[in-house]
Amino acid sequence: MTADPTLPAQRTQLILDELRQQGRVVAADLARRYAVSEDSIRRDLRELAAQGLCQRVYGGAVLPAPKPAPLRERLTQDRGDKAELAARVVALLQPGQVLLIDAGSTNQAIAQQLPGALALTVITNAPQIATAAAWQAGTRVHLIGGRLAEGGGAVGAEALAQVQRLRADVYLPGACAVDADTGVWAMDGEEATLKRAMLACASRVIVAATTEKLGARGVWQVAALDEIDDLVLTTSAPAALAERFRAAGIAVHPTHS
Repeated sequence: MTADPTLPAQRTQLILDELRQQGRVVAADLARRYAVSEDSIRRDLRELAAQGLCQRVYGGAVLPAPKPAPLRERLTQDRGDKAELAARVVALLQPGQVLLIDAGSTNQAIAQQLPGALALTVITNAPQIATAAAWQAGTRVHLIGGRLAEGGGAVGAEALAQVQRLRADVYLPGACAVDADTGVWAMDGEEATLKRAMLACASRVIVAATTEKLGARGVWQVAALDEIDDLVLTTSAPAALAERFRAAGIAVHPTHS
């Protein structure tokens, strides 16, 4: 093993840059590349984790999940990116489909762009999404009831019972984090339970995710990679990270990053 000419601070920055592009790093691979021990790499990763810049996992690290913000704040953030995602999702829809739309600010942007000409049926657990979809002439809307969670959607036994009696053509989950190894994650257990039930009753799962959610993991898994049919990204999403999702067999939009 040759000596590493890279200073520790420089190496840590290079590791962080790779993490942001790839969504994950593997300690053994980094140790070989920089010709240092895995202990040295683990110290680098501990330093990044202490700064909140990564989340350590077995064998390496992934990006940290975005810190959840109140819905009223998320509705005003990244509006351009969410409008871009919404337009791409709408392009994937077919006339007369039944859409199951989970709570979330990106999904609200999608509801606002649903074309009335498609004569869609929207089923949602989020009152604000129901209202946005109802403004589109020709769109039928059904609202799932239950206790309203901080994320803006109904949860609990009543909501779960309603979802378990549904069948939908397309499910649009509200994703807190989307990892290229493990799939879609949520931060709240009760919300995750309802999301998994929604997923089980849909024929197609389309995930729309802003860039800061990519490569991260939450607390509760919602969907494994093989349960995701389409992943819709913005043009700013790292190309290498998008390719990892394609390699897992997911249709990534746009087709070319």
